Amino acid sequence: MIFRKFSNQQKGSLLAFIGVMLITPDSLFIRLANIETWGMLFYRGAIPFIVVLIALILFYKNNLLKAIINVGYPGIFYTISFAITNVTFIISIQNTNVANTLIMVAMAPMLSAILSAIFLKEATDKSTWLAIIITFAAVTFIFYDSLKLGNILGDIFGFITAFGLAINANLARFAKKIDLVPSAVIGKLCVAIFAYFFVDSFQLAQNDIIIVPLMCIMCVAIPFVFVTIAPRFITAAEVNLFFLLEVILGPIWVWLVIKEEPSLETIIGGAVIIITIAIHSILALKKI
Repeated sequence: MIFRKFSNQQKGSLLAFIGVMLITPDSLFIRLANIETWGMLFYRGAIPFIVVLIALILFYKNNLLKAIINVGYPGIFYTISFAITNVTFIISIQNTNVANTLIMVAMAPMLSAILSAIFLKEATDKSTWLAIIITFAAVTFIFYDSLKLGNILGDIFGFITAFGLAINANLARFAKKIDLVPSAVIGKLCVAIFAYFFVDSFQLAQNDIIIVPLMCIMCVAIPFVFVTIAPRFITAAEVNLFFLLEVILGPIWVWLVIKEEPSLETIIGGAVIIITIAIHSILALKKI
């Protein structure tokens, strides 16, 4: 295979790029789908669970049950956090502008740095603390705007999503010798089971028959595998840079198709956050 001839840098970058590019239309599909929140959560839990479970069975074969048991307590906490972030992300998207949600989610690396300093006792340099202060100031600026527009609930859930992602990143770092992919798959199953009891109807409208499975497979299941594997070849700082593509392109797809425009405050605050994280990630790479 050509992929095997690539260097680790090329493999990781390619996986991260493809994974993130597949994620970018996710917010648009959520907007286009004519399905209530719990129905959306059910399908976004059930379909990726089935797809990735099949991949895990093919990979682990007879050792899948052992891999699930081996996740231990870190895996249990990862499952819970992963399931919660799946729920809060959808609630956020449906209660504020797409741009606001994705900008909040982009805060995950900064929140992760704070948590790693507190719980993992990892040293956080001055440039990281400066980046944290700047990004939090920008988030406060966006929050103030959303409070005036009545979108604050969606922004808060977006921030909770970022916090959950930061927890997951630290759990993965704490248990780096453990494969936590099975935990994430179980998390998807938990989301589907929980949402099942609140779904009014499982019937999909004509357009949703195409949109929902396409979204769940192309924007959730496949990228999930790619982005999970990418950090094995490149650093977290490099992966974070690729994720900025979602923050930039996600709102653009929504604007092009359904003409949803972010506020001036969101554009300004978002630009500050994106530039700060980009500079911080590039500086982190130079130290490697």
